[in-house]
Amino acid sequence: MAAVPQALTDIEGAEEKINLRAKNVPWYDPKLKKLGASARELLENYSEIPPAEVESHIYKIRDEAWDVFPYPCIGGFRFLDLAISLSPDYPAVLQRLKSGNENFLDLGCCFGQELRKVAADGAMQENLYGSDLRSEFFEMGYRLFRDRDALKSKFIAADITDPSSPLSELDGKIDIIYAGSFLHLFSYAELIEVCKRLVKLLRERKDSLILGRQVGNVDAGDYVQKINKGGKMYRHNAESFKKMWEEIGEATRTKWRVECEFTLLESLSEEERKIIGPGMGLIRFSVFRE
Repeated sequence: MAAVPQALTDIEGAEEKINLRAKNVPWYDPKLKKLGASARELLENYSEIPPAEVESHIYKIRDEAWDVFPYPCIGGFRFLDLAISLSPDYPAVLQRLKSGNENFLDLGCCFGQELRKVAADGAMQENLYGSDLRSEFFEMGYRLFRDRDALKSKFIAADITDPSSPLSELDGKIDIIYAGSFLHLFSYAELIEVCKRLVKLLRERKDSLILGRQVGNVDAGDYVQKINKGGKMYRHNAESFKKMWEEIGEATRTKWRVECEFTLLESLSEEERKIIGPGMGLIRFSVFRE
């Protein structure tokens, strides 16, 4: 399928606005509509931030992060979703990580918010790793969660597309990878190579796992996304995502069991539909090695 417009970032002067970190763009929300209970609990109980200060604290860190790079997940406060806990496999993931025998990688971790959720829920912190292209987000994560002297996990600045990056120290040592709002940062051709890299990071044993969520579309294909390095994003539907993992399995001589659900975003207003285009939804996935 040829690339088609992605209205959220495909706007006039997008590149200039991105470079200037302008806030008059559709993917920057000036106001947090509603802070979810899980995020508030994490910030109040884990980070011990007084309830009256939580939202002002979020705004401050969010706007500092926007100046580093204006990702839609930052502009739209989606980093507060703590989406790993919404996965149907989260209870099993947490049980595995509480054992102290398995390693976890939060890939494209931004502030490390998913890692903090897992840590707060009882996972062995020393076995938790976070990685992002931009190390500035790690510092902001420590300030967002106020745990610089307490958190025992490790953060690694790395480019997943660079085979010689510091992530290579984890090759064959990871049991569970969380890839939330990450795999849609690439075109299809790039995505195949990225997923091969994920396979290399995982232990070569049954039930090594990649789980996450991302933007999808009823009509799978490469879409314009001005924020992404290559200017494109591949939006999967459930069928195309499963087919991709068949391709990856053949290329890496591995087998995978793919559990994947696509949900159309039906609750959007007419105005929001005009912004994001037709057929957009979310994919939630768990990919188990067999």
